[in-house]
Amino acid sequence: MKVTVEDSNIFLQKASLLAQEFAKDAVERDKAGGTPKIQRDKLRESGLLKLLIPEQYGGDGQPWSTVLRIVREFAKVDASLGHLFGYHFLCLARVYLKGSLEQREYFFTETAKNNWFWGNSTNPLQRTCIGKRDGDRVIVNGKKSFSSGSPDADLLLISWVDENSDEYFNGVIPPSRNGVIVHDDWDSIGQRQTGSGTVSFQKVIVEQHEILGNSNLAHSVFSTINPILSQSILANIFVGSAEGAIAEAKEYTTKFSRPWLASGVEKASQDPSTLRQYGEFWVEIESAVSLVEKAADKVDQVWEKEYNLSEEERGECAVLVAAANVLGGKVGLDISNRIFEVMGARSTASKYGFDRFWRNIRTHTLHNPVEYKLRNIGNWVLNNEFPKPGFYS
Repeated sequence: MKVTVEDSNIFLQKASLLAQEFAKDAVERDKAGGTPKIQRDKLRESGLLKLLIPEQYGGDGQPWSTVLRIVREFAKVDASLGHLFGYHFLCLARVYLKGSLEQREYFFTETAKNNWFWGNSTNPLQRTCIGKRDGDRVIVNGKKSFSSGSPDADLLLISWVDENSDEYFNGVIPPSRNGVIVHDDWDSIGQRQTGSGTVSFQKVIVEQHEILGNSNLAHSVFSTINPILSQSILANIFVGSAEGAIAEAKEYTTKFSRPWLASGVEKASQDPSTLRQYGEFWVEIESAVSLVEKAADKVDQVWEKEYNLSEEERGECAVLVAAANVLGGKVGLDISNRIFEVMGARSTASKYGFDRFWRNIRTHTLHNPVEYKLRNIGNWVLNNEFPKPGFYS
C-alpha cells in the first residue's frame, strides 16, 4: 500500500481534535495523577490504536512517521497521553520484530478488531523477573518498575530472564491473568498519568504461543531496532512538549504579562527582551522539528526494509534518531524552563500548570541519558563506528 499525504492528514486531523479535548482538563489531570481512563477510552473509540497495523490484519497500514507526528500532537497538551499512545505501538512493534508470522496475525488482527490498548512491563535493566520452564510454557515470578501503560491495558508486553540460561525473553499476556498485580503506584514529578509504576508476577503462566522470540526472524538486524523506535517516540514527546509550552506561553504573554518597568513600552508583547527570547524559541523549535521529522523519514525507510535491513542502514538510522532525541531533549528543557521569563512571576501560580512541560521532559530525559547518546554519536563522527545494538542504542 502506498500511503498518501491525504491519508496521513485524515488521521492527523482526528488526533488534533482529540488533543483539543485532552487539553481541557490536562492541568487538573496532571495534578491528580492516576490513570486517564476517559481519555484512553476516547483513543480506543477513535480507531487510532490500529494506525500502524497492516491492512491485511484490519489496520490502517500507516507509517511510523504518522504515528510519531500524532505523538507530538498529543504531547503539545498532554505528554502522558503522547507517551501512552506511542508506547502502545512500541509494544505492537515488538511482536512485529520478534514474533512469528502466526503471532503477528493473531495479535494484530485482535487488536484492530477490538481496539485493544497495549501496556508494558519490560524494564530491561531490572532483572527481577525470573522465568522457569514448565514444559512448553513458562512460570514467571518477580516484579518490574517503569511499567508504562500497565493500568487499564488490554494486553501487557512483559519480560523475564530464564533461570537456567539467563536469556532475556518477551511475552504477551492479558493483565487479568492469575498472579498479575498492577499496582498503579507511579508517583514521579512528571509524566504523572502514564501509569509507569510497578507490576508484580506471582506464578504467572505464559503459554508457548504468548512467548516472543521463538522464530528465526527474531535474530535478524531488523529485530534490533526497538531502541530506535523508543528514542523516536521520546524525541517527539520532547519536541511536542516544547511546542505546547511556546503556544501556552504566547497566549499568556499577549493576554496577561506586563512589560518590565525599564523596557519603556506599554505591552509585554512589545518588550525588546521578550521579542528576542521568542525569536530564540522559534529558532530552537524549528531546528528540533526539522530533525525529528528527518529522523522519522529514516525510521519509515528502515521499517519498510524489514528483514532486508543491513547493519549499515540500521546504524545510520540509530545515529540520526539519537541526534534528534538529544536535540529534542535539550530544546525542550530550555524552552520549558525559559517560558517563565517571558510570562512573568504570576505565571508560576499552580493553577496554570505551566511547569508540567518541564517536569514531563525532565522525567523522560533521565531514563536514557544524553551523555551516552552523545558518546555513540561522537564515536560515529570520529571513528565511523555505528552504535552497537542494545537495549538503549
